[in-house]
Amino acid sequence: MARFTLPRDLYHGKGALEALKDFKGMRAMVCVGGGSMKKFGFLDRVVAYLKEAGMEVELFEGIEPDPSVETVMKGAEAMAKFQPDWIVAMGGGSPIDAAKAMWIKYEYPETTFEEMCVVFGLPKLRTKARFCAIPSTSGTATEVTAFSVITDYEKGIKYPLADFEITPDVAIVDPDLAETMPKKLVAHTGMDAMTHAIEAYVSTANCEFTDPLAIFAIKMIQRDLVESYNGDMDKRASMHNAQCLAGMAFSNALLGIVHSMAHKTGAAFADYGAHIIHGAANAMYLPKVIAFNAKNETAAKRYAEIADYMNLGGNSVEEKVQLLIAELRKMNDALNIPQCIKNYGADSYPTENGFVPEDVFLAKLPDIAANAILDACTGSNPRVPTQEEMEKLFKCCYYDLDVDF
Repeated sequence: MARFTLPRDLYHGKGALEALKDFKGMRAMVCVGGGSMKKFGFLDRVVAYLKEAGMEVELFEGIEPDPSVETVMKGAEAMAKFQPDWIVAMGGGSPIDAAKAMWIKYEYPETTFEEMCVVFGLPKLRTKARFCAIPSTSGTATEVTAFSVITDYEKGIKYPLADFEITPDVAIVDPDLAETMPKKLVAHTGMDAMTHAIEAYVSTANCEFTDPLAIFAIKMIQRDLVESYNGDMDKRASMHNAQCLAGMAFSNALLGIVHSMAHKTGAAFADYGAHIIHGAANAMYLPKVIAFNAKNETAAKRYAEIADYMNLGGNSVEEKVQLLIAELRKMNDALNIPQCIKNYGADSYPTENGFVPEDVFLAKLPDIAANAILDACTGSNPRVPTQEEMEKLFKCCYYDLDVDF
């Protein structure tokens, strides 16, 4: 038996924020990140709509990019004091992911972070509050997924939380919020969405319910992402929907080792002044992982189907896989994303000498590879790598080498 779970309600299109006026409850805590939602007036609108619905509102602000375990615990403490019956998380993936983890701790104060990380092992939520997610970026799709990513900075590792219990009750996908994204964020979140859709389509847990969502999202992203990056706001609105469709697919079909690798390298080199931004990591690793996975006959055929749907041409499965890889690398170039870690600058842009020194990368490689294999996303990848293969794959991603194993 399989399961397919999405939010109970999804409001979409311009002006969708107004749905908040009809919420029923006593107290709402709004969880938000930096200043952009306040700067552009969206936070004030959300608060006003919730108050119009008759609710007392409290803010939990300042959730950082790549939210920490410490932030999660502080947010849960604030919830314990305020006792909200609605948690409303808005902004990029980080505040929504953090709020999901806060929600768990709020409902079950004795739960440790380690217990939260047990895949599909959470107790029943909604004993105290329901959850609404309002994304401002077009990539993570955390507003419709059963996942959250929290960073343990002491260990330098991002941990995915996975359970259908943290699928939001309500998602509000309003393209007005996405218009505020900086150009670089459009690129990174867009390739994150592309990775979600492609990994969902070839995942060992794919099914007839997830395939249409994944394949249509891929086509939309191919069509719209670069033009959205270049300022076309109609395409920006379309991408906001496309990333949500990709999220619906991967939340139910799961992901693969592109995400396993991105989770374990994101904060691994923080001592050298930067993170490898999640969407950029996915963009760099995806072509290499496709080449690796395509040694599996079933995965190769599904990659070929993707290439066909993208109208890339090719006469054989092998040729279609190579054309898909080439198309993704072409998109990276158009979005000013590096092709490998060696050329990944501290500002995330391509540079001849990136911020991750070669000797540091090689020294950390065995542990990073081992952690990636243990990541929750590895289990649904069509080809599970050995330690040796994962290390070789990471080297290909560092040096931009062809994958021939």
